[in-house]
Amino acid sequence: MFASLCLVAGANALDAPAASTPQAKRTILDQHDQSGVAGTVIVLGTAELPAGGASGWHMHDGDESGYVLKGNLILKTRGKPDQVLKAGDHFFNPRGAVHNLVAAPDGDGGVALSTWIVDKGKPLAEPVK
Repeated sequence: MFASLCLVAGANALDAPAASTPQAKRTILDQHDQSGVAGTVIVLGTAELPAGGASGWHMHDGDESGYVLKGNLILKTRGKPDQVLKAGDHFFNPRGAVHNLVAAPDGDGGVALSTWIVDKGKPLAEPVK
């Protein structure tokens, strides 16, 4: 089943106000219970970031493994240096890591494909300030 979610871009003192930041569009491509691991689901989806776009600061109740399909993106993770990503690069966010995927300021946006292994019944992403 296909479903689409939009994440409202978050903001903190270091980021532009949410009202001026274009939203990232997340599209769920597939979702299944994880075999052999009760209470866990595997979700496959994309995040499309327009020029100047951001996912907003958020976290997942599980792990995320991602791959940049198109464009140049920056993965901002609290407590870590920014990770500059281009098409063909991969990234990983462990359970509970507070992060924000943003379009590189000098580009036209980008698209990432991610697999999340998360707790069943919880939101895929939880906004964090």
